[in-house]
Amino acid sequence: MRRLILMRHAKSDWSHGTSDHDRPLNRRGRGAAEALGNWLRSEGLVPDLVLCSTAARTRETCALLDLPESNAVDHLQQLYLAEPEKIISTLRLRARGDTVLLVAHNPGIAAAAAVLLRQTPDQDAFDRYPSGATTVMDFDIDNWADLAPGTGALRAFTVPKQLV
Repeated sequence: MRRLILMRHAKSDWSHGTSDHDRPLNRRGRGAAEALGNWLRSEGLVPDLVLCSTAARTRETCALLDLPESNAVDHLQQLYLAEPEKIISTLRLRARGDTVLLVAHNPGIAAAAAVLLRQTPDQDAFDRYPSGATTVMDFDIDNWADLAPGTGALRAFTVPKQLV
């Protein structure tokens, strides 16, 4: 079995006048990222590997999750504003270990979650996939290369609003 955690970055700050790639989190986003990290740890959802977009807001989200330092974090340019097909192909090629967290952007991350699940959660928040939205799904596979659409079993879905 393999477990995948798909997380949209926390709320970003549009007031800095920086490029989209360099946009940081705002205060609310920083609190949300910390709450998501607390939730992951309390639920025993600590990944073996984190695949993260190179954007400032995704990198900051990852850092504020405060995951154990022993976990590998790969920052990948191809995840910046990636479409669902690119997210899935990146997982097939780069994922390792039993549990992988992937932090990226909408609309690709939301679409990837919907495509990978057998059945999506009956929650309005899943359809919107707001900042910090996180889906946990399990796959009955031995190798990440065998990851296929429509085969993920939903284990959890949350948004920061439910945690703070």
